[in-house]
Amino acid sequence: MMNDEQDVIQRRQKARAIVMAVLLLAFVALIFFITIAKIKEGMAH
Repeated sequence: MMNDEQDVIQRRQKARAIVMAVLLLAFVALIFFITIAKIKEGMAH
């Protein structure tokens, strides 16, 4: 029984870690594209 509970906990932790990694990558991509857009906007003037 104890081993099954540990497996469930590890699966939840792994799923949570994957979700956090995806959110972090999405945030970094958003900042990157905003920065690129601002740089291009600055060059146009």
